[in-house]
Amino acid sequence: MAVSAYFDSPSRNDARAVAEINITPLVDVMLVLLVIFMVAAPVMTGTLNLNLPVATPPTAEAPPPRVQLSVQVDGSYVLDGQAVAAVSLQDALDTLAGRAPRTVLEIAANADADYQGFATAVSAAKDSGLKNIALQ
Repeated sequence: MAVSAYFDSPSRNDARAVAEINITPLVDVMLVLLVIFMVAAPVMTGTLNLNLPVATPPTAEAPPPRVQLSVQVDGSYVLDGQAVAAVSLQDALDTLAGRAPRTVLEIAANADADYQGFATAVSAAKDSGLKNIALQ
């Protein structure tokens, strides 16, 4: 806010000071605020026409069965507690995939097992058509 003071006559000793307020900046600020509100008001009151999807209740679906395949130190396999020879592993996994295609096959290997045995188990699981393979 600007204040200006002037005297009626510089030669008079009893000159009185006159104060006047410059209101031009106040008017400028008010006009800017008016323009902002005029532009923003239609945006805030506008609505969008939306067609939101309706939520359907979830179906109570049973979780898929889980089967454990372990690779032993000697290269043999244990499928869900039963020993399986390396040559019949593919047939056992094909049978499992045919009975329940959603089965989760958890493949775990002994820390001292050969990597080739683990890779064979993963390859056989993939070739059998099982989609849910978990490596442990």
